[in-house]
Amino acid sequence: MKSGMKVKTIYVCQECGFRSPKWAGKCPECQQWNSFVEEVVAPPMASNSRQAIAPQSASSPMQISKVDVKEKERFITGISELDRILGGGIVAGSVVLVGGEPGIGKSTLLLQMSHNLSLKNGPVLYVCGEESVHQTKMRAQRLGISSDELYIVNETNLSVILEHIRKFLPRVVIMDSIQIVYRPELGSVPGSISQVKECAGQLTYLAKSTGISIFLIGHVTKEGAIAGPRVLEHTVDTVLYFEGARHTSFRLLRAVKNRFGPTNEIGVFEMTSKGLKEVINPSELLLSERPQDSPGSVVVPCLEGSRPLLVEIQALVGSSVFGNPARRTTGLDYNKVSLLLAVLEKRANFKLSNRDVFVNVAGGIKINEPATDLGVIMSAASSYKDAPISKDDVVLGEVGLGGEVRAVSGIRLRIIESQKLGFKRCVLPRSNLKNLDFKGNLQLLGVGHIKEALKVVFG
Repeated sequence: MKSGMKVKTIYVCQECGFRSPKWAGKCPECQQWNSFVEEVVAPPMASNSRQAIAPQSASSPMQISKVDVKEKERFITGISELDRILGGGIVAGSVVLVGGEPGIGKSTLLLQMSHNLSLKNGPVLYVCGEESVHQTKMRAQRLGISSDELYIVNETNLSVILEHIRKFLPRVVIMDSIQIVYRPELGSVPGSISQVKECAGQLTYLAKSTGISIFLIGHVTKEGAIAGPRVLEHTVDTVLYFEGARHTSFRLLRAVKNRFGPTNEIGVFEMTSKGLKEVINPSELLLSERPQDSPGSVVVPCLEGSRPLLVEIQALVGSSVFGNPARRTTGLDYNKVSLLLAVLEKRANFKLSNRDVFVNVAGGIKINEPATDLGVIMSAASSYKDAPISKDDVVLGEVGLGGEVRAVSGIRLRIIESQKLGFKRCVLPRSNLKNLDFKGNLQLLGVGHIKEALKVVFG
C-alpha cells in the first residue's frame, strides 16, 4: 500500500451482501450468524486507469426499436461437447467462469481447448497463476499439446497480466485461477471478497471493451459453490460446473448460466491418461456395467437440458440393527428420496420404518429432476421384494404425495433414446400418452398411481 493512501474498512455479509461499517455477529438483513467478513475498500482509480485498458466511448440512451442487433462472432473450440454447452462456440468478448473440485479436470480441459483455439484462431494466453510454466509444460507434453500460438505465463499481479494482454492481444485468455489474482492497490490478500470482485470486474470490462474472450477458473467451497462473492457469478456471461467423483472416470460439465445459449445443458467426458475425452453416447457407456437380473436396479431416461440420458438407479433395502434406520443417497437429493420412501410406505403398504435404505446413481453422476421419482420407488420396491426388474424395462414419472404418477416434460426424446438402446417396454405417466405421436417397437405402458406401476413392473 502506498504511503499516505487512506484505507477504509467495511464488513460485508457473505449471504446477502449487506454492508456495515462495523462487525456484527448476526446480520440484521438476513439474520445469519458469523457471516460478516472484512473488506478493504479500493482507493479511487485514476481517471485514465480503465482507459489504459481500452478507450471508453460516449454512450447515450436510444430507442430499443432502433438498436441494430448483429450476430456475435463465435470461435469453435474443437471440442464438440464444450461447443454445444456454450451454445455453438465461444462468443467474442464473453467471460466464462469454470468451477469444480480440485483435480476434476478444469485446467486439463481449458489447456486442451487453448491448443485447439491457438491452431485455428490465433494467439491464446494461458495465465497459470497456481503452477510454474514448467509444470504447465509437463502437463501439455502429456496431453500432446505444442503450438507456437499458445503463450503461457506464471503471474498473479493483475496489473502485469493486463500489460501482457495489451502486448500480445490474444483472442482468448485463460485465468487459472481467479482466486489467486490480486490487485496491488488493495490491502487484502488474494482470494478475499474485495480482490475477487475487483479483479473479475476489471477483466470483464477488458473483455467487453476489446472483444477478447476470457475464461476464469474458480475454486469451490466444501458445499460445492464457487468460492468468493456471489456477485462473481452475476458478473460473468456463462457459468460452467464440473461434476463427478474424482475416483471415477466420468466427468459432467454443466451450464448453469449462459447469456448466449441454453442453460442446464451438459457435456460428458471421460478422464484418460491423455486428458479428457468426449463421450459421444453417454447412456450406452453408463449402462455398460449394469448387472443382469439384480434386485434393486432400474433404468430411468433423464433429460439434461435438451439431451436425453439413461442412468441406472440402484437401491438396497435391508433390516436395521439400530433404533433409527439409516438413509443414504449418492447422486440424488436426500430429502427427495426420504419423501418418496414415505410415499411408498404409506400408499403401497411397504414396511420401511425399520429398514435401512441406500440409493445410488451408478457412474458417479448427479441427477436432479422429477422424472426419477418413479424409478427411485421401483428400485426400492425391487430390493424390498428381492424381485429383479426386467432388463428390457425403463421407468419414469413424477410421483406426488398421494402416490399419483404425474406427467414429465420431453417424453418423446426420452422414449427415442430408450428405443435406441434396445429397451422393449417403457413405464410412464398415463397423462403423457395423450397426444403422443410415436411410432416404434417400444411398448408404452401408462400408469396413474404407484400401485399400478408396481403391478406392471412386477406382474
